[in-house]
Amino acid sequence: MAGRRALGRRFGRLWGAYAVSAYGTSLGFGAFPLIAVLVLDSGPAQVAALAAAGRAVGAVLALPLGPWVEFRRKRPVMVAMDLIRFAALMSVPAAFALGWLGFAQLLVVSVVVAAANIAFTATSGAYLKALVPPEDLLVANSRFESTTWTATMVGPPLGGAAIGVLGPVTTVVADAVSYLLSALGIRAIGGTEPRPSRTDAPRLRAGDLLEGWRHILGHSALRRLFLNSVVVNGLIMASEPLLAVLLLGDLGFAPWQYGLVFAAPCIGGLVGSRLAHRLVARFGQRKVLLTAGTLRACWPVGLAFVQPGVPGIVLVIAVQLGLVTCCGLFNPVLATYRLHHTAPDRVVRTLSAWSISSSVTIAALTATWGLLAAVTGPRTAIAVAGVLLLATPLLLPRRQQAPQNELAGAGVPSLSADGDRGGR
Repeated sequence: MAGRRALGRRFGRLWGAYAVSAYGTSLGFGAFPLIAVLVLDSGPAQVAALAAAGRAVGAVLALPLGPWVEFRRKRPVMVAMDLIRFAALMSVPAAFALGWLGFAQLLVVSVVVAAANIAFTATSGAYLKALVPPEDLLVANSRFESTTWTATMVGPPLGGAAIGVLGPVTTVVADAVSYLLSALGIRAIGGTEPRPSRTDAPRLRAGDLLEGWRHILGHSALRRLFLNSVVVNGLIMASEPLLAVLLLGDLGFAPWQYGLVFAAPCIGGLVGSRLAHRLVARFGQRKVLLTAGTLRACWPVGLAFVQPGVPGIVLVIAVQLGLVTCCGLFNPVLATYRLHHTAPDRVVRTLSAWSISSSVTIAALTATWGLLAAVTGPRTAIAVAGVLLLATPLLLPRRQQAPQNELAGAGVPSLSADGDRGGR
């Protein structure tokens, strides 16, 4: 079965490192909003500002990293980004223990982690493209996606229970340690990774900063997927801090209930990611992207009708189940399509441009929705985001476009095989 295809020892170690990090992040799900609300008594505007500022400033800091990383070995960069995230997150429990924790520190840590996230994501995408044959990229991306949703299914309830028993910064420690373990796992992958070469001077040029956006906007299908992705993610994420305020504050959900309503539906993400390869083989990338992308926009508006108690829990779980199933199917297909349609010597810059744009959009919409919630209330702001999402399928591409990047492989840096593609 294609979904069980062996991708080699080195991919297995990369996947293992990713899994450790994913489980740690899931344990820390919503940790900063929880700390802001429960420890620092922050309101909707401050919680939204925390999410928005971290993403926006982090994106600005990450801007020069894409061109810088493009022509360097990827594994050392990934290790460095993990260690930076470990150090930044560990400063939060340290300050809390000393009684020094404040809103400003949460902002700074959010910025540092956001910048490191962008750099790591772009770098790992380029590393994966060199590590795995093109025909196996969808299988690899589906495994990462299924791991994400499995971790999210398990992590938030455990994190909520840990917060209730051990305090609000417990899951931040778990998240930090997971990055340290991820760094050790990536370091242990081994193998030879040649330094990517460029024909011109190694000096960073202004044009390098824009190369990722030039590629995305010059490719008709990628352009539409890019616009759809940043808008959908922006509207969904803009509602997240407001939903935290609505559920934890206005409706009186306990932290474990808050974790449960986001964890239980993740079974849908696992199912969607596992079906991605089969559905693409049967119906093609275009049809899967169009169908899943359309369906995922239909669910979030239902969150505006959540009520206290068991009915509210059931409603949130149902809405999230539909949304997450569609996202679990859409995301690995999009990630694979994007890698197939991007030349190896511009993958990092393209993925960086994509992530930076997404982060800036999420930051802008989160700040806007925070102000809207301050005026109208969280429920109304969530409803507005849900209604706008219904129009986003209009941005999806309607035509298939052939891959542009598998061009003779000229100048393509590759990792030494070491007999590591085994099992195929």
